[in-house]
Amino acid sequence: MFVELVPGEAPLPAGATAVIVDVLRATSTLTLALANGAGAVLPALSPAEAFALKRRHPTALVCGERDGRKVPGFDLGNSPLEYAPGTVAGRTLIFASTNGSVAMGRARGAHRRMLAAFTNASAVATALAREREVVIVCAGKLGRFSLEDTGLAGWLCARLEARGAALAGAAGRLARTLAPRDAGEVMALVQGSSHGRYLRTLGADFAADVEYCGRLDALDRAFELRD
Repeated sequence: MFVELVPGEAPLPAGATAVIVDVLRATSTLTLALANGAGAVLPALSPAEAFALKRRHPTALVCGERDGRKVPGFDLGNSPLEYAPGTVAGRTLIFASTNGSVAMGRARGAHRRMLAAFTNASAVATALAREREVVIVCAGKLGRFSLEDTGLAGWLCARLEARGAALAGAAGRLARTLAPRDAGEVMALVQGSSHGRYLRTLGADFAADVEYCGRLDALDRAFELRD
């Protein structure tokens, strides 16, 4: 089991399961969207790529953000609370976010690609229990470490170690030391992170997003990205 504090460049191990982590907010948003019945998720690295995919998938919703805000011309932003069943059920989502889409792109070609958020962390840990090779890919922020993503990576490492998995590498050991111990510490970590504080300055709706993303095990299902 390895952790990437930011998306790496070297090939992932053959047969690895990649766990994509972008707590604020891509994986929290997409996990809720899939729980609410969304169909396929098509990651895009830029708004231009998203609009190009829209031409190939005209019934899809174009979703995501830049600098935290919905991109002009997109159907949805990156707020989990926008992705209600009546909006996303049965719909393909073309998703372009600043950091999360990079992590999803990094995982392309992995044996399995699983989305992880604090909101479904226990379900993810259970789904990973029998995987032989796990790489947790933290989205970070613009190529830099992010506390909330590393904290979730550490939380998953702790649960998987308790089930017999071996943790390798300095990044994983660092993440493990930053793992929150309970729901209260999860919420404090997410709200106190630099990106959590930034989002809250954008207004009440963004503050509600941060609060949602800090809820441990709000959902009891794990979801994979599928082609």
